[in-house]
Amino acid sequence: MPQYILAIDQGTTGTTAIVLDASGRIRARSYGEIRQYYPRPGWVEHDPEEIYRSVVRQGRAALAAAHVKSEDLVAVGIANQRETFVTWERKTGRPLYRAIVWQCRRSAEICERLREREAEITERTGLLVDPYFSGTKLKWLLGQDRKLARGAAHGDVCFGTIETWLIFKLSRGEAFVTDYTNASRTMLMNLEARQWDPHMLEMLGVPQEVLPQLVSSGGSLGEAAPGTLADRAIPIAAAIGDQQSALFGQSCVRPGEAKVTYGTGAFLLAHTGNQRPRSHSRLLATAALGPRGESAYALEGSVFAAGAAIQWLRDELKLIAKSSDSLALARASRDRTQPYVVPAFVGLGAPYWDSEARGAIVGITRGTTRADIVRATLDSIAYQVHDVIRAMERDIAKRITNLRVDGGAAANDYLMQFQADLIGRPIVRPRLTETTALGAGLLAGLTTGVWRNAKEIGKLIGAERVFKPSMKARERDRLINGWNAAVRRVITS
Repeated sequence: MPQYILAIDQGTTGTTAIVLDASGRIRARSYGEIRQYYPRPGWVEHDPEEIYRSVVRQGRAALAAAHVKSEDLVAVGIANQRETFVTWERKTGRPLYRAIVWQCRRSAEICERLREREAEITERTGLLVDPYFSGTKLKWLLGQDRKLARGAAHGDVCFGTIETWLIFKLSRGEAFVTDYTNASRTMLMNLEARQWDPHMLEMLGVPQEVLPQLVSSGGSLGEAAPGTLADRAIPIAAAIGDQQSALFGQSCVRPGEAKVTYGTGAFLLAHTGNQRPRSHSRLLATAALGPRGESAYALEGSVFAAGAAIQWLRDELKLIAKSSDSLALARASRDRTQPYVVPAFVGLGAPYWDSEARGAIVGITRGTTRADIVRATLDSIAYQVHDVIRAMERDIAKRITNLRVDGGAAANDYLMQFQADLIGRPIVRPRLTETTALGAGLLAGLTTGVWRNAKEIGKLIGAERVFKPSMKARERDRLINGWNAAVRRVITS
């Protein structure tokens, strides 16, 4: 009997669903965008019901396109945007507020008040004090809405990151769980104990009653009820944060293996095995998976604006009609040293962590062209990833010999070659650049016995192209010095 896995990647800008067969081949794919809400400067929200509807719609569309019968569908795997969270009514499943997105900076003042306790917070959670993470924004929400706060204290309110919300909805309220990778991004979980940290709950004013059950990323997490994704109940066998899913999907499951995902942001993770990393460069320690799907650790650096910067060129500046237009324009630009774009739209992430920094275009002249602005924006993605890699190598005291890449912008040959030139080592692009969905699907298949072990899974993943560095060191240093000067102009701390 044929066996298929439905893998869902619920991301910041949209939802992707893919259908995998037992050979690891993608039989069908479906994608749809979700609406972004910007109620105030620096605030970002989503509609939780729209997120759920998009998952059902894209999941059904992918299954229909693959002509998969419900009896042949073995399991569902879910990957998701991590720090974004939803609050909802436990009895009805009705959202009580829009989903507050990881990009949102509304808790910046709360973070400033917590800054003196950052060392304690990092030791407990592996995270830094920044609005990026869910906990301080949940504290903000509970402080703003007294009715919601009362309901939370009485156990009438549920809090969950996106995979928790989706599993709750798909199971029609039967399962209220979160996996360790997503929980590790809330600022509420003790990273080593793998439990909700009572000290963090007290610090952020979060009642234990609102929190889901902590579980492993792979296992029996619940069932998608009949009538949701298929006409029968389908096991939900994996739930994992998008970046850890991409790490697993790239077969980076051993110490020293690293990948970067170019999505809305850019996220670099280096696997550290069963040793929790401690950063001296303001990088994050986070939960990850080992070869069998077991708990492990990774070191992470997060860039806030990667694909978002290309969307800015398209949607706000109208310099390109579609994202792929950036390739030809970048190649038409004449001088890489002028101008520099620093896309600090919602602050700068690792290794700067400056939530008050704002974007800038530095070095404009009368001769600056549309192509120059587009090229500089693409270059900014590579520069930010370079900064994170250098910080990461200092922390692990080890050279990352090659970097595996995925995500939408990984398809841009100009960007990938410049990235290889800038970091001075090969960039490996897989056959499938959407490894976030793939990771969740592979984990679901591993959990349910479609694949037996990590070695078998590793054979399913191959390289499509390797970009080798060709830039001279003197030119590289000149470009990086110019970038560093541009960043200094926007740093506030």
